[in-house]
Amino acid sequence: MSSLFSPLTLRSLTLRNRIVMSPMVMYCAEEGHATDWHRVHYGTRAVGGVGLILLEATAVESRGRISIGDLGLWDDTHVEGLAEIVRFGQAQGAAMGVQLAHAGRKAWGAEKGRGPQPAVAPGADPFQPNWVVPQALDTDEIERVVAAWQEAARRAQRAGFDVIELHAAHGYLLHQFLSPLTNHRTDDYGGSPEKRARLLLRIVKAVREVWPEEKPLFVRISATDWAEGGLTVADHLPVVRKLEKLDVDVIDCSSGGVIPVVPPQIYPSYQVPFAERIRHEAGIATMAVGLITQPEQAEEIVANERADLVALGRELLRNPYWPLQAARALGMEMPWPEQYARAKQ
Repeated sequence: MSSLFSPLTLRSLTLRNRIVMSPMVMYCAEEGHATDWHRVHYGTRAVGGVGLILLEATAVESRGRISIGDLGLWDDTHVEGLAEIVRFGQAQGAAMGVQLAHAGRKAWGAEKGRGPQPAVAPGADPFQPNWVVPQALDTDEIERVVAAWQEAARRAQRAGFDVIELHAAHGYLLHQFLSPLTNHRTDDYGGSPEKRARLLLRIVKAVREVWPEEKPLFVRISATDWAEGGLTVADHLPVVRKLEKLDVDVIDCSSGGVIPVVPPQIYPSYQVPFAERIRHEAGIATMAVGLITQPEQAEEIVANERADLVALGRELLRNPYWPLQAARALGMEMPWPEQYARAKQ
């Protein structure tokens, strides 16, 4: 029996396998609305056998978009377009999730912060010297941000999503508050690790108030900032334990992005040790991501309890039917869509 193709139950949701489509922005939404591209793109991976599809970073505020082409859930008009994608994916046997995000000072990335609305951040510090200086959020604006995440979660529920993931990684707003490299505040949202984590914890509580108890909640973190003085896995462990007590079910373990540095080395499974350590030391389910491309590699991660889920990104862009082919490589029988049965042999 393959561990990768064993089901996983999270609250009332049972995933058909441990393969997750990692959120990847498509840069082609129209004022936050899904397009035909999104319907085909996500639908194809559902047909291809992915256990859980996490839609790309979906902005909780219009000013929080990574790019002008990001999906959104800041308005009620966004709901039905996403619901169409959800209904089709679920009909193919995939669970459907959405990553709720706010880019903070990294908004309008291709334009270095020069977008239709000002970028915001914990403080007035640009991502790089040639980026626009963001506006520092005051406490009233922080309340607005918390409310925006909660309202986006309400809309995600109306769209029928099975999972919400909160994006607190890759240098976006919640990561900017978490990291000492970018949070230099001296109020209740900065200074100590506990204060830097306050916004994330408040948002988790606000989302859980409206997100059904029977549905899983994920949080994506950057387990390391890859920089001296930045966050490390050890720094995250106390926060992760608090997230587990607030009914977070899975920690999605990525890395970097808060400042413009790259990992010293990149190789297959290079981020898996982050997921492994958090899983074993914090006692919470984790998802591993990062250059996972081979069936045997993914199988080893799950079989050896290094993570509960594996997320594939670029490999699923190259091959949307990777799960069907991986099942065959691991000697598993996985149902193919009836329309494609002639190609199975």
